[in-house]
Amino acid sequence: MREKYNREILDLIRSIQNIDFIKPEDIPNIDLYMDQVTTFMDEHLASSKRFDDDKILTKTMINNYTKNKLIPPPQKKKYSKEHMCLLIYIYYFKNFLAISDIKDILEPISNLFFEGNGSKDMEEIYSEIVNLELGNIDSQLKDIIRKLKKSNEMYSGVSDADEKKVLSNFAFICMLSFDVWVKKTIIENIVDDTLGQKKNNSSIKKN
Repeated sequence: MREKYNREILDLIRSIQNIDFIKPEDIPNIDLYMDQVTTFMDEHLASSKRFDDDKILTKTMINNYTKNKLIPPPQKKKYSKEHMCLLIYIYYFKNFLAISDIKDILEPISNLFFEGNGSKDMEEIYSEIVNLELGNIDSQLKDIIRKLKKSNEMYSGVSDADEKKVLSNFAFICMLSFDVWVKKTIIENIVDDTLGQKKNNSSIKKN
């Protein structure tokens, strides 16, 4: 059982360490047409697919993001490096956040920094975020391993191997799910607090 547990940990670590991410230097410095954007995303995030026929990014998705103002409209049907940065954020956020929340998160970033409006450019911000996340991988791995170990230890007294496996897996999934739920709730509260401030400011101006 100990050998199996160690093998599960190693497999888990490998799966996380092999997750694709797009490095800042990988993003083309030239503007891209939509077909080029979708091809680029498919090539660089292929390992993120759960199933082979899953789509990373489609033309319909991009058009919807533009229509709903998650990203600024393209210039002459071309998407800049700044557009690409925003699309990458959207790709990750949309797995656990509502589109309206993503818009509220990205809107101030676009307003302040898109097309060199602020003190930092979009590429610099993206690079800083990537480095921040890479620096946090080890602590995330340690936390996941701790949860896996605890879920296995919880049912060490169960004699039936099949029952133990089912219970341990369920405990592990629940621990991970609760962690995701807590973080998602915090994000949503931050978004809601920001929205509340906007509404209050609008009310003041009207009065």
